[in-house]
Amino acid sequence: MKEIEQNLAGNGMRIGIVLSRFNSDIGDGLLGACLAALRKHGVADEAITLATVPGALESPLVLRKMALSGKFDALIALGAVIRGDTYHFEIVANESARGISEVQLQTGVPIANAILTTDNDDQALVRMSVKGAEAADVAIEMVNLLKSI
Repeated sequence: MKEIEQNLAGNGMRIGIVLSRFNSDIGDGLLGACLAALRKHGVADEAITLATVPGALESPLVLRKMALSGKFDALIALGAVIRGDTYHFEIVANESARGISEVQLQTGVPIANAILTTDNDDQALVRMSVKGAEAADVAIEMVNLLKSI
């Protein structure tokens, strides 16, 4: 049996990041952790492009445009959707995730989805550093995996 090993070498990769500005404190924490992990794995600062959008629902459209541009090996979606008192949380959480998955499958460009969906601010604060770094790992791993297949 041939097994493809996890590969987190990001040297030479071009990464696009789409960051939702809604819940900006959480977004900034996600971004900081993500950038630190990308750099740790060898992705050069000049190979990282950041685009910001108003909220999570706008992320799939910008991710699609970036994916179709041919300029990126992988993309990362960052943001936070925090439950409120209305049904709007479910719509934003579900539709942004669906849109991101569709873009990834339609374009073949891997997208690490680190748009947090939490019940409250405290949960988001606890998760932001870990999930930001994990998004970088996922993006790099998926590029290397797809190249190996």
